[in-house]
Amino acid sequence: MKIYTKTGDKGTTALFGGTRVAKHHIRIDSYGTVDELNSWLGLIRDQDIDVSSKETLTLIQSRLFTVGAILATDPEKMLLKNGKERLNIPKIVDADIELLETKMDSMDEKLPPMTHFILPGGHTTVSYCHIARTVCRRAERLVTQLHENVPVDLQVLVYLNRLSDYLFVLARKLSSELHANEIKWIPEKKD
Repeated sequence: MKIYTKTGDKGTTALFGGTRVAKHHIRIDSYGTVDELNSWLGLIRDQDIDVSSKETLTLIQSRLFTVGAILATDPEKMLLKNGKERLNIPKIVDADIELLETKMDSMDEKLPPMTHFILPGGHTTVSYCHIARTVCRRAERLVTQLHENVPVDLQVLVYLNRLSDYLFVLARKLSSELHANEIKWIPEKKD
């Protein structure tokens, strides 16, 4: 099987189900940004971090493939002619969201309370987390825009929202473990 198909040479691509849309379509932008996020998570996972975080990131990456598949499926073709779902894979469920919340709670209880916003940075690995967090927020914005036009599984929206929070807490946890300095944002007062 060749990796190139030439079917997208005229600026269109196919969704699951065969519908062709422009490569700049909001649906393509949505799952493309989820794919970008997944790549950033792979970079974080490749860093010298604890095994538990690596395992959690691997689970999240797998769930992001599910999110991408959901977003890449034409809603009008979600069901096959025989009535079965086109995507024969587990969907995003409450347990996926609860996992992120549990991991956040566990990390957060070991961190000092936040009193100010924190400037992204302090260590390369921490910066990767902040980049992933902002890409996740962009994905969330795109999916909510898509949802305004064509309903999207609400669990996808919740998952992306919670994932960006998880990445923020992970950045703080890694800052602590890597002894990186968290620089507080303290705006200057006007005279």
